[in-house]
Amino acid sequence: MTIHREGTKTILYTALFLAGLNFGLLKLMGCDYCWISTSILVLSVALWLFIISFFRIPNRKLTIDDLLIVAPADGKVVVIEEVVDPEYFKDKRLQVSIFMSPANVHVNRNPISGEVIYSQYHKGKYLVAWNPKSSTENERHSVVLRKGDKAILVKQIAGALAKRIVNYLKVGQNVKQTEEMGFIKFGSRVDLLLPIGTKLNVSLNETVKGGVTIIGVL
Repeated sequence: MTIHREGTKTILYTALFLAGLNFGLLKLMGCDYCWISTSILVLSVALWLFIISFFRIPNRKLTIDDLLIVAPADGKVVVIEEVVDPEYFKDKRLQVSIFMSPANVHVNRNPISGEVIYSQYHKGKYLVAWNPKSSTENERHSVVLRKGDKAILVKQIAGALAKRIVNYLKVGQNVKQTEEMGFIKFGSRVDLLLPIGTKLNVSLNETVKGGVTIIGVL
């Protein structure tokens, strides 16, 4: 396991803040309230370990196959339905949405190899990630990847807790399947908009692993 570069500053600043807080409380209260100081220290360590785990990158055997679409994120499949995409394709698409809890790995990966033909950030609201309107009203970053005559849209969506979306892809860039496409801090969701007729390999409420689980056949 390694720690993602997006977490370096957050982990360091959290450690410094918690260390200062605990030192200050110890000096202020002394040993008369040792049980309070000890309780806060235990909670501080637990919080710091949680922050570290949030930015973890576990060692995995990634799925690489040009004929397959792999999960772009860890989480649970909360939506499988046909929708009309108002942003790029302007037609019907098959939407697969993955909800990411704060406990999930938050690295986002390219579901396919191909050329980046669209990359757009949108300001928006911070509705809870399972709200259907979050796909079109929340802060989000959309990317379209094209491989041959097939194209899919990957949408990173902020939620009630997630306040920062990071995306590394640029238009014209050629990317490889399972490489990092971005990161969402503190829980949210990722939508896939696939061609109608895509044969899916997942079902509702199924837990998936980014870069590993097969979503469907391209």
